[in-house]
Amino acid sequence: MVLKSKSSRMGEEPIVKLLFKLSAPAIAGMLIQAMYNIVDSIYVGRLSTDALSALSISFPVQMFLIAVGVGTGVGTSSLISRLLGKGDNCRANNVAEHVFFIAIIYGILGGLLGIFYSENIVRLFTNDPVLIDLGYQYINIILTGSIAIFIPATFNYILRGEGNTFVPMLTMMIGAVLNMIIDPFLIFGLGPFPQLGVAGAAYATIFSRFIGGIFIIFVLFSDKNELTLKLEDFEFDFQIIKEIYNIGIPAMANRLLFSVSIVFINLILGAFSSTAIAVMGLIFRMQSFFLMMVFGLTQGYLPIVGYNFGHNNPERMKKTIIVGNLAALSFGVIGFIIFQLFPGAIIKLFNSDPKLLNIGIGALKKVSLSYFFMVLNIIGVATFQAVGKGMPSFAITFLRQAILLVPGMYILGEIFGLDAVWFSFPIAESISFVIMISWLIATIKKSMNRMREEV
Repeated sequence: MVLKSKSSRMGEEPIVKLLFKLSAPAIAGMLIQAMYNIVDSIYVGRLSTDALSALSISFPVQMFLIAVGVGTGVGTSSLISRLLGKGDNCRANNVAEHVFFIAIIYGILGGLLGIFYSENIVRLFTNDPVLIDLGYQYINIILTGSIAIFIPATFNYILRGEGNTFVPMLTMMIGAVLNMIIDPFLIFGLGPFPQLGVAGAAYATIFSRFIGGIFIIFVLFSDKNELTLKLEDFEFDFQIIKEIYNIGIPAMANRLLFSVSIVFINLILGAFSSTAIAVMGLIFRMQSFFLMMVFGLTQGYLPIVGYNFGHNNPERMKKTIIVGNLAALSFGVIGFIIFQLFPGAIIKLFNSDPKLLNIGIGALKKVSLSYFFMVLNIIGVATFQAVGKGMPSFAITFLRQAILLVPGMYILGEIFGLDAVWFSFPIAESISFVIMISWLIATIKKSMNRMREEV
């Protein structure tokens, strides 16, 4: 009976209190993760601007790995929450068991990619021999040890599907805090450690995530969760794979599209200077600090919406959507204010290069105009995923990045120069928002009408 109440609270507790309870741990974990990304870049930025640029070039590869893991995880979380809403705990357990083996397979494939193709991958992004060398040092280690990325990235979502966001927070915090502690020792060669430069940052990442992965595995196989993994009873079910990736592939494609977009963005900015690439890398890392709060919010938001959708409770689902959007918008306002008021101070955290400051201050102010729409687009995509509609979430992301953002950057750069390139972000986000909200309202109305008919 105790186990049943864990998921049933998503249909009973006050929405604001429940959303805060489920989201707060995820937001805390995401903030620590964002802090790691920033601190990591600060340390690497102390090496040189080239090292910072190499990290920016390597960023799409790391995002690719995370996209595969998180895409699988989102599909898992959505499916598990809906199954628990229907009271089908046995099938929910089977879903978790499938994901265990999927993560291991991804780790093996990523490792093989790192061993044989790391240098070829780096050469896709740049012809600069210095950046190729630095990028290879980082990417080779990240790919070869990618199982340490896939395990926590996917396994955390198993627990989130049952409404447990506290343990995933601990997993993220363990990895991020360890990373921040180990980074300077391996990058700069403090104490008995060798000076490894950008390779040290990669080793620190893999080691810390490996420790986080061990922790989440231990928790999953304990008897303190609503879901119980019993691999000896595992039976392969292709229908489960299909249902995971009905949501997982569009979610994965959303993030993969982001990785591909970064590649083209770096190519566009590289035509102006390598410093512009470094600025873009700083923007992505700094904005992740408040965007991670929004992603953390979605970790509590998605299972509540998904559970009440599966439980045929349209009014509660509608209230959750309203509260979630208001919370996301508040995070967007925070990001906008910080970027508008303190752009110079933010850039100096990483490097005081005059060229970096000259390009970066204006870029931060212009890009931050998009944050009001960006956060609402994120929560809108999460809503589509929660109700089992994966393709609309991908279509909105494809529109925003592939049709509006990247071509917009190229056109503005060709016509008006580097200063105008950054306006492509608010243009892309605002147009996408108008289309997304119209589509979402129509989808929610249709779903609610069907749910009312079934009650």
